[in-house]
Amino acid sequence: MSVPTHGNYHGYYLKRLSVTDPRLALLPENTFTGKRVLDIGCNEGWVTCEIAQAWGAYKVVGVDIDDTLIRAAWKRRQLVWSLQEPLSSHTNALENSKEVDDSSPTRSNSTGMTQLQLDYFPASLQHSFGPLPIPPSSIRGKHAFPHNVSFRTADWTKEEIVENVDGYDVVVAFSITKWIHLNGGDDGLRAFFCRVHSVLKLGGLFILEPQEWDTYKKAKRLNETLRSTAQTLKLRPNDFESILKGIGFSPAQHAGITGEGGFRRTVDLYVKEAS
Repeated sequence: MSVPTHGNYHGYYLKRLSVTDPRLALLPENTFTGKRVLDIGCNEGWVTCEIAQAWGAYKVVGVDIDDTLIRAAWKRRQLVWSLQEPLSSHTNALENSKEVDDSSPTRSNSTGMTQLQLDYFPASLQHSFGPLPIPPSSIRGKHAFPHNVSFRTADWTKEEIVENVDGYDVVVAFSITKWIHLNGGDDGLRAFFCRVHSVLKLGGLFILEPQEWDTYKKAKRLNETLRSTAQTLKLRPNDFESILKGIGFSPAQHAGITGEGGFRRTVDLYVKEAS
């Protein structure tokens, strides 16, 4: 297995033992509803699929530099679909119910339908009999899960992807700034922030989970290139807010802190205020 010099760890989410991602739980409920979303450094697509399935997004694009991870993300998409409650089951349950509790914590997806139970079938069923086939988008609708999520292999910091043309309402960057910084230096990180700003629509949201400076020490040991770049770095994570404000983002809104051990980090929100 190649050295994960871009943070492209295989089995990354096995270290984050939760069904739903706690970082998303810090966000306002309507953060992704009806939105075009880009998830940069999506790894095996767990967060990408959760946003598409459970948060009512219109379209979600996951991008990662590692093609093996992207292939795993496509498999994750089908697995998550296979565990989801069938629409017919949910509809029949509502029709047969004499009383529906309007106070129950359900979320609507981008088509306006009530969110289905996500873990309706046990994972063992899929392991024993294989994943369920995904119906055509003409049946489900192209903006309903799983048709509202797709993945691409690309170094997004340097390469264009076709989805960039239409812009995004939300860009997610979880746990990737350290790797962009160590691979591209201070200039590379600034260029990344500028690029995020350029693809966001006015009023769009940049969701950032920066890694702390003390975590760079272990990461730079992965190879000599990272070690050499680390010696040239003058920017620190505490500088990110001022850089983003200078580009045209709002001051940071601190959504909160979550995670365990080395994964305990802040999640910050920035709004694009100027073109």
